[in-house]
Amino acid sequence: MTSLLVLLVLVLLSVALWQLTKIFDLTQVGKTPDSSQVANDNDNKVNGYLSFAFLAFIYLITIYCFANYGKFPLMSNAASVHGKEVDQLMWISMILIFIVQTITQGLLFYFSYKYSGRKGQVATYFSDNNKLEFIWSSIPAIVLAVLIFFGLYSWTDIMFVNEKVEKPIVIEIYAQQFKWAVRYSGADNVLGKANVRLIEGVNSLGVDLSDPNAQDDIFADELHLPKGKRVIFKIRSQDVLHSMYMPHFRAQMNCVPGMVTQFSFIPSITTSEMRDSPDMVEKVANINRIRDEKSKDLVADGKTALDPYIFDFLLLCNKICGASHYNMQMKIVVDTPEDYKKWLEGKTSIVQSVKDAAKEEQAAKDAEKNPVSKDTTTAKKDTSLVAVAPMK
Repeated sequence: MTSLLVLLVLVLLSVALWQLTKIFDLTQVGKTPDSSQVANDNDNKVNGYLSFAFLAFIYLITIYCFANYGKFPLMSNAASVHGKEVDQLMWISMILIFIVQTITQGLLFYFSYKYSGRKGQVATYFSDNNKLEFIWSSIPAIVLAVLIFFGLYSWTDIMFVNEKVEKPIVIEIYAQQFKWAVRYSGADNVLGKANVRLIEGVNSLGVDLSDPNAQDDIFADELHLPKGKRVIFKIRSQDVLHSMYMPHFRAQMNCVPGMVTQFSFIPSITTSEMRDSPDMVEKVANINRIRDEKSKDLVADGKTALDPYIFDFLLLCNKICGASHYNMQMKIVVDTPEDYKKWLEGKTSIVQSVKDAAKEEQAAKDAEKNPVSKDTTTAKKDTSLVAVAPMK
């Protein structure tokens, strides 16, 4: 309600200022030699100088932003092998855009001043100019073609996987509103069949338990990856369109209901190595400095202080998939090959988890069927103890 009132006040204030401006213009009628609404040479000259001033403002703001916000942590510390190629393409694109923007903005405001209206001056009309058309069409076409071919080469290099030579690890990423799940392919490195119609109880991914390839599949709610080993992600969605986004690995792929999409990369930096990198140490220290200042205010209000921030790789959803889209994330841990193997060995297969759940359910049913017999046995034991007590 407060925001609505503030907005209403701002609108009314704007209307009032506009009306005051119109009143001021009316009071000036007849007081100046030229009271018409047509711009004269002096008006055009003033507007030309103002254009140059605005151009200087744009350049100064650009320099200020580069000086104060010119660090790009997500364009220099890729955690995958192919990430360096993506960062290189991004840097080339950004530099080209910056150069073109700087030149075109300068020319735009320069021409607005040089060719400003003057009394008696008539603009020269060109129906067409083949030379100019060729220049400003061919240069962007060549530059864009180079960028597209470079990007296509990088994309092909990322997506092409020689499975016989590299022997990648196959992992399924399963998306649903609003969480992620992971299925590892186990010792055979082949994922079993799955279908949403088979989702029941512990089998939350709908794995076909009768499929031989599914017998060693492993479920996890945290994504662990081995450093230096290629991983192929098979991506599914249970409900709506999601997007598997791993920013530090420069990886993104849509999760489409009814089909399996795929992405592959090789992790090149472990979680602990990334935490110890100078850029990340500086970033974490800055975040914790802000959190400490916020915690002081919270404690002063009798609330709980914020926990210190610790860096983790994250799997995010990059599609607006619903009300809790912002909260759809999963922790990613990049281990050494030895630690990854040890972690995976401690996991139970989905088939075994279903069997264990069935046993627990059956034991609970048996306990509900025979509550009287247990009480009777307990009562007999208590009675015998009471009978023995006086004899002592």
